[in-house]
Amino acid sequence: MKWIEFGVHTTQEAVEPISNILHEAGASGVVIEDSDDLQKDWHGTEDEIFELSAEDYPEEGVLVKAYFPINSFAKETAEGVKQSINDLLLHNIDIGRNEVTLTEVHEEDWAEAWKKYYKPVKVTQSLTIAPSWENYKPVSSDEHVIELDPGMAFGTGTHPSTILCLQALEQIIKGGESVIDVGTGSGILSIAAAKFGAEKVHALDLDSTAVESAQANVSFNRTDHIIDVKQNNLLDSTHEPADVIVANILADIIIRMTEEAYHLLNAGGYFITSGIISGKKEEVKEKLLKHNFVIQETIEMEDWVAFVAQKN
Repeated sequence: MKWIEFGVHTTQEAVEPISNILHEAGASGVVIEDSDDLQKDWHGTEDEIFELSAEDYPEEGVLVKAYFPINSFAKETAEGVKQSINDLLLHNIDIGRNEVTLTEVHEEDWAEAWKKYYKPVKVTQSLTIAPSWENYKPVSSDEHVIELDPGMAFGTGTHPSTILCLQALEQIIKGGESVIDVGTGSGILSIAAAKFGAEKVHALDLDSTAVESAQANVSFNRTDHIIDVKQNNLLDSTHEPADVIVANILADIIIRMTEEAYHLLNAGGYFITSGIISGKKEEVKEKLLKHNFVIQETIEMEDWVAFVAQKN
């Protein structure tokens, strides 16, 4: 089978929204080639570290590549994706060079591309994310492992905004909590919450393909007795209170849902927000404080910010 590789040269800031656009357009997978990965200090044991080749990465910025079946990819799809990416400028998101390439690839090449870029990575003190084909084994009794097949999901858990959420969840989840994951995507945050000890997790996403991907990953990680995956627009029609609400989405959307999140949380509950670029930090912080949240922690990685806010 042949595929169309849709590549766009962009910025770190635009990786998450562009990945989401490609996912919603029907992409069967997304590869992220971030030039900063060559300088990043990857923490972990020897079997979790792999050597990166500069030849596989752009000199600067980020290449986001998505794959579409050639028989379903039309000119209209490409133009629609391009327009959606350009529209990110309306949200003050820097899309960088925004150079788009279209390349025909064979399925076997695509399969090998996944294995080339996706290796086990320890993302928190106790959590490792690993591809399913690696047969990764925990190196200690208290290590949690999330196994993913990137062909099933958009998002592999190694983006800074996702890591910030995972680190916050590791600190907050003590056992027995109810959690709502807004914009679950591939379901990583929901699965992590379950692994950390949450009793019940509601994973919500508006996109039906994301719901299918999340459900597949939830089942693969044997957490479907804890996690309920549902198609839903943010917190709309959600009435069951929660101890923790986590949202790794755009800052503007977090701002819109802050009041609703406050009312849904139990007393003393936590609202973990990420996906916030540095330029939006103060705006989100102001909104959280306005709705009586107490900001317990602000954590940052590269140009990304996450807040751990508690219901007052």
